[in-house]
Amino acid sequence: MTNLGDLEIFASVVATGSMSLTGRALGFSPAVISKRIKRLEDRLGTRLLQRTTRQISLTEAGQGFYDRVLAILAGLEEAEAYIAGRSSQMHGTLKISAPTSFGRLHIAPHLKSFMQAHPELALNLVLSDEFVDIVGGGFDLAIRIAELTDSSLVARRLAPVRRVLCASPAYIHAHGLPQDIDDLRRHICLPAHNLDPWRLEGPKGSLIFRPEGRLITNSSEVVREAVIAGLGIALRSTWDIGPELRDGRLVQVLPAYEGSHNVTLSAVYPSRQFLPAKVRVFIDFLAELYGPVPYWER
Repeated sequence: MTNLGDLEIFASVVATGSMSLTGRALGFSPAVISKRIKRLEDRLGTRLLQRTTRQISLTEAGQGFYDRVLAILAGLEEAEAYIAGRSSQMHGTLKISAPTSFGRLHIAPHLKSFMQAHPELALNLVLSDEFVDIVGGGFDLAIRIAELTDSSLVARRLAPVRRVLCASPAYIHAHGLPQDIDDLRRHICLPAHNLDPWRLEGPKGSLIFRPEGRLITNSSEVVREAVIAGLGIALRSTWDIGPELRDGRLVQVLPAYEGSHNVTLSAVYPSRQFLPAKVRVFIDFLAELYGPVPYWER
């Protein structure tokens, strides 16, 4: 029977991408880690990892085995939590990825109450506007605002996302209001840094508009500041610009058009048969916090 410790070592090597880092974390030398992986491969009769001097990657068999090992380890953690009665007292570290602006505005201000409810659980919140590799980066879950297409991950919808076209009064005074989508082409737009087209819903259904402008940035927060400053028209989420819409620093343009309704706020995590209790309680916390009509829409 396969040694459970070998499975934990294998999962750690995949998550960190390094035998040295795994050895350091578990108190073993890299040589011992290598021997344990080889022992596991010999027992299974197949190679699980491709090793080069620069990186470690999973073989096809290794990927399938890894997915199942994660389920086993998650199930053990869930079983221990059940026996120990730890449903309300989570332990360990919860590593979370979230978009920069959303994490700053709508996760960070609420962490105090969550951490007070779970004093033995540590949080590692990593903010980035890029989609991280959840498994490769060792994340327990990621908060994503997108149309989700990755079938290898499990997603739970937390809240709807409404995105509107907006501009500052100063911009409108200087350039006028666009009267329709075609008219929008003569205006200065503020595209996202990846130059993705704007997927919109209008009176005649879905359409794609390709914004053009002079400002390109890898920061969503820069786009936000630029539209408030009057540099152009942007497609922004109401969770991001709600206060500016309410106090008049921004106004909605072409209100008959909004961003694609397929974009949602979701919690995404690796596909597992058993969801670790610490992940479940955090997702439940966010789902209750935001709700079907999130507070930024009220």
